[in-house]
Amino acid sequence: MSKKKNMVSRIPTQMKHSCEDPWTWNKHDKSHEVKLYGSLNQTAHFHPNWSNGTAGIRGTRVLNYGTYYWEINISQRIFGTSMMFGVGTKRARIHVDAFVNMLGEDNQSWGLSHKGLLWHNGKWKHYTKPFRENEATTVGILFDWRQGTLTYFKDGVSLGVAFTGLNRTEEDIFPIISSTAAKTEMTLTVTRRSFVDLQDRCRDIIINNVQDENEIDDLPLPNRIKTFLKETLP
Repeated sequence: MSKKKNMVSRIPTQMKHSCEDPWTWNKHDKSHEVKLYGSLNQTAHFHPNWSNGTAGIRGTRVLNYGTYYWEINISQRIFGTSMMFGVGTKRARIHVDAFVNMLGEDNQSWGLSHKGLLWHNGKWKHYTKPFRENEATTVGILFDWRQGTLTYFKDGVSLGVAFTGLNRTEEDIFPIISSTAAKTEMTLTVTRRSFVDLQDRCRDIIINNVQDENEIDDLPLPNRIKTFLKETLP
C-alpha cells in the first residue's frame, strides 16, 4: 500500500511538530444527499441533482483530547443559503428538509458559513468577509482540545480563534461539513494531528522512510510493533 503524503507547507505553527492523520468522511454517517468520491472517500458531493434542503456529513475522526488540523478544498461553486465547515457531536443533525445554517443551529455543533458568519447555539456573529462566489478556496480548521478552541484559516491565512470552550463538551466531537447548494463539492486534503508521545514521534519517522506495508513486514521488529506502525497507513 503506497503512502500518500499530504502537503504541509501551509500548516499552522501550532502544528509544526505533527504527523499525518488518516481519517476521512464517514460513508455511514451522512445525508442521503451527499455522495462520496475518491479512493478514500475524501470528496463530498452535495445534492447531485437539485437541492431542496441542507445536507451534511461527519468525519471519522473523534477530536476530543487532541490537537488536529485539516484542510478542505471547496470547488468554485460557492453560493446558496449556506455552505458550512466546523465540528459537532453525534447529536448534531446532518440533514434538514429546509435551507438553513445547520452547523451551530443548537449547542451540539459549531460552524462557519461561506457568508463569513459563525454559528453556535442558534446564534451568529460576524467573523470574516464573505467568500467570493464561484471562486475556489481552501478552508483550514485547527482544533485544540487543551485550549478548547477552534480556529479557521482561509487560503493559508489565519482568521483568528472562532470558538472557545469546546473542551467542556462531554460528548465526542467530529469534523462536519454541510451545504444547501446543488452540485457543490468539498475535498478533504490535509489531515494532521499533534504527537501524543515519543513513541508516536518515532513511528512517524519510520513511516516516512518506508514505501508500503511490505517494507514494514521486512523490518526486524516484533509483530506487535509492526501492527502499531501500520495503524497510521491510509
